[in-house]
Amino acid sequence: MRATVAADPVKERIVTPQQIQQAEWENPANWSTRGPLGVYFSKADPRIWVPKTRPGLGWTVNLAHPAGVAWMFGLLLLPTAVLIGVLAFACPCAGAG
Repeated sequence: MRATVAADPVKERIVTPQQIQQAEWENPANWSTRGPLGVYFSKADPRIWVPKTRPGLGWTVNLAHPAGVAWMFGLLLLPTAVLIGVLAFACPCAGAG
């Protein structure tokens, strides 16, 4: 799928989805901060996972994407559920007596 954008009234240029994604990723308005803890939010970018702004620091979730929000909640809730489960089975005080 390609979109055309009129950059000049006389000429049209082809814009690929990859170019749109790259432009969205490079736009500072889509980042809370540009550092390693930056949060990415772009409705125009269909990707769920995007690379961090600094190479080698990994990937981050696009919180404008519904699946990105689900991933973020899952990443936060899973360790919490595991910790609660471990503590519930490890506590010797439950049921003693």
